[in-house]
Amino acid sequence: MIETHAHIYDEVFKEDEKEVFERACEAGVKEIWMPNCNSGTIGPMLEMAEKYPSYCIPMMGLHPCYVKEDVEQELQIIEENLAKGSYFMIGEIGLDFYWDLTFVKEQEVAFLKQLELAKKHNLPICIHSRNSKKNEHNAILRCCELIEEFGWKDLRGIFHCFSGNLEEARKVINLNFLLGIGGVSTFKNGGLDKVLPYVSIDNVVLETDSPYLAPIPYRGKRNEVAYVELVAERVALLMGLSKEEVVEKTTENAMRLKM
Repeated sequence: MIETHAHIYDEVFKEDEKEVFERACEAGVKEIWMPNCNSGTIGPMLEMAEKYPSYCIPMMGLHPCYVKEDVEQELQIIEENLAKGSYFMIGEIGLDFYWDLTFVKEQEVAFLKQLELAKKHNLPICIHSRNSKKNEHNAILRCCELIEEFGWKDLRGIFHCFSGNLEEARKVINLNFLLGIGGVSTFKNGGLDKVLPYVSIDNVVLETDSPYLAPIPYRGKRNEVAYVELVAERVALLMGLSKEEVVEKTTENAMRLKM
């Protein structure tokens, strides 16, 4: 399996890092893709990549929740790192309307700038799109709108932690993006039981978003990479496939992004 989204460099894994990686290997995880957040996470992420070469794979990007007044400086650091480093993906980038709408305009500017970087370096992108608490502001659809305005045919990647409805899923798929499915798929009211049965496994990849959003029965606790196996089982159940089919196809889907 490919774990397409895990903040495995987070400090919460320091005390039992060895055991976390052992459990991931036992679960059948062959690669862990690490999204960056901002300039402060680049160091820890690259240390993890150096410690586990070819297993922990780093991305480079500015997470929307970290977009503040210093957005221009942060974007400059991202651009400099892309120019000198070896990254296979821009991420995670996007829009987050859940916590605060203060810097929405800056988030959009940062998103478009990083779409330009993806095109310049011919890299796929990992998109974070979280709606406002009452869903009056739709981050998924706004990301799609900005991608279309930018020129979607030049882009590919993943809408990570997808938790939208079927219409939004089809919109994402039509833009040549994959649905990143994680622990939300196991939640009783997660909504993905109304989506996954109606899309193709060719459009899905697996993730945990560790240490966040642990699947049932670990909901509310620290998430970890090994739990991606539980996500695979849930996806298989919802899509009427075997776990083995889900693992095989989602791995193929993920690996296509690296080509």
